[in-house]
Amino acid sequence: MNVIGFPFIVLATVFALLVFTLCLAGVRRFNLRRALGTVDASICVAGNSWQMGVCRYQDNDLEWFRLASLSVRPKHTFRRSSLELIGRRQPTETELVRVPPETVIVELRYEGLDVLLAMRFDAYTGLSSWLEAGPVIGVGTWR
Repeated sequence: MNVIGFPFIVLATVFALLVFTLCLAGVRRFNLRRALGTVDASICVAGNSWQMGVCRYQDNDLEWFRLASLSVRPKHTFRRSSLELIGRRQPTETELVRVPPETVIVELRYEGLDVLLAMRFDAYTGLSSWLEAGPVIGVGTWR
């Protein structure tokens, strides 16, 4: 093999792996978004930085997946019965740089931990309805 051939093969392999990884990320994003009960939502847990992702409603859980990840497991899972909706507000000036435009900041509390979700208003109404439709702890049974 000549001197030029080996670096070309290495660069071509790296480029092919990069393209393959981007394709996997695209397929993962497509599969997350086509499922029922998913919305785009950025998250900020306990005062950390904002991260973009996708929320998915399950029967008893709210799952949050990172946008820039290949993992099929959620980064955060919140039990429905332990989530408390505090309220909503408009983003502050510093948050406007970090969250998508035309979003509301949803303030939640999960087992004493403050959780902020940035989502569109229609997604917020869905989240609040999902939380309100959940079971009341200690009363009746969940069907």
